[in-house]
Amino acid sequence: MRLRTQVLLLQLAVIAVSLAVGFGLVIAGADDRVRDEYAQRALAIAQSVAADAEVRSEVAAHPGDRVDAADLVDGPLQRQAAAVRARTGALFVVIGNDRGIRLAHPEVTELARTVSTDPSKVLSGSNEVNTDRGTLGESVRAKVPVLNADGAVVGFVSVGVSTERLGSETRTDIVAIALLALAALGIGAVGSVLLARRWRRLTLGLEPDELAELVREQGAVLHSMADGVLAVDADGIVRVVNDRARALLDIDAPVGTPADDLGLTPRVATVLATPTDEPLAAGVGERVVLVSSHRVRADGRDLGMVLSVIDRTDVEALSREVDSIKSMSTALRAQRHETANRMHVLAGLLRHGHADEALAYLDEVTGTGPGGALLAGLDNVREPHLHAFLDAKAAQARERRVVLRLGDQTWIQGVLTEPVVVTTVLGNLVDNGIDAATGPDGAQPGEVEVEVIADGDTVLVTVGDSGPGIAFDDPDDVFAEGATTKPGAHVPGGRGMGLALARQIARRVGGDVWVADAGGRGSADDDEPGGAVFVARLPGVLAPTDQAEDHSYSQTDETGVTP
Repeated sequence: MRLRTQVLLLQLAVIAVSLAVGFGLVIAGADDRVRDEYAQRALAIAQSVAADAEVRSEVAAHPGDRVDAADLVDGPLQRQAAAVRARTGALFVVIGNDRGIRLAHPEVTELARTVSTDPSKVLSGSNEVNTDRGTLGESVRAKVPVLNADGAVVGFVSVGVSTERLGSETRTDIVAIALLALAALGIGAVGSVLLARRWRRLTLGLEPDELAELVREQGAVLHSMADGVLAVDADGIVRVVNDRARALLDIDAPVGTPADDLGLTPRVATVLATPTDEPLAAGVGERVVLVSSHRVRADGRDLGMVLSVIDRTDVEALSREVDSIKSMSTALRAQRHETANRMHVLAGLLRHGHADEALAYLDEVTGTGPGGALLAGLDNVREPHLHAFLDAKAAQARERRVVLRLGDQTWIQGVLTEPVVVTTVLGNLVDNGIDAATGPDGAQPGEVEVEVIADGDTVLVTVGDSGPGIAFDDPDDVFAEGATTKPGAHVPGGRGMGLALARQIARRVGGDVWVADAGGRGSADDDEPGGAVFVARLPGVLAPTDQAEDHSYSQTDETGVTP
């Protein structure tokens, strides 16, 4: 059975039962109400007749048992009783004396006879209302005493209404009530039909089993998706949130919570509030996610927003590692070509007997001569990962026509316990410095100065460049997600995540990254303001020196780089 049919039948049943109970109670009490109404009417008629002065005097004038019926037939009491009965429609109006003898009666043959019902109560001075059967049949009757001038009871007046008339009146009331009930049932049926149609429109024509199956399928699909889904209605109230979205966005609030109370980061909250088709990268805790949103409309109504969340943390980490590997590969390839060229030079010098020139060239190649080292001061970096990484970054910088220099205070030895953390933070800062120092067209050579210092198990990194400096009014805004001056249409999620990610990673290990100087310095020998200076503090990432001394050299040998 279809849903609308079930709703219609159910509502009709409820209305019918309600009407049956309500009007049943009304009908059940209809007879009593009509009977009470006619009893009160009979009492009022009897009281008015008993209060009439002529009636009182005539009743007082006919006491005792010896009453002449002939005197009563056309007497004033008989005429008045007949007139009252005609005006009120009563079944009878009977007037009796102090001995219960009829002084007035609708049938003249009953005059001067004793009444058929017991008059003792009314003759004692009390009104009496009851249903009884007399010579004229069953009736609802009221008896009222008649008093003389001294207040003594000298007779009574009895007024009755036929119970047949009561039944007719009750049946008329029942028919009227039944018609009202049928009218109410008809109105309820029409309302039920309209409500069933509206229900069908609201449920898109789906039946109850289809709705239940749809809900189960929706829950299964939403909670099995690899991507996070967060949906809010037009009023900004959360209506759907799957487990993945809770994990990626760090949401604990239940469904029904306003979106403003979810504790979303500003970037995610902005995407949720504004339709964003192109995914944007955002940082949530230690994660980097891609968020996009679109508005949902149906039948011209705004149903709200749906936010899609994709985890990009692992991809971002892999991208950084790949960048590091590419940098090292580029450096090694450059060194291989450079070594081959140097061997050709040496072979040529020796073949032609220029031993002195060959010796001087070897001194230069091994670093004992001027200009022999690619990165001056690299010998102070005894940690194998950083040694190779900085050497590779120097080659990468040279390809960008940027000079990478090590600060005079650079000194570090041991082995990194968190090489990915350190190289990711250092790589982001160095890449940012190289980009800033390269200039808009790459024509002007720039400089980047890196200083790496070990303090126990803590690594301190300082990176300064000769670029234009930080353009933001608040230098700390450079760490905001999406903060960049470079085009990033080809980058999924956009640019501006490097420094934000570096700070997040540093804070994850208990450290931090901050701007030491928004203006920076041009070079070591130039005191004029230049680019920015960033400082990173990374605690707990370096193994003790006494445990890493020999291991350092073995790792160096494996990388093929001689410190």
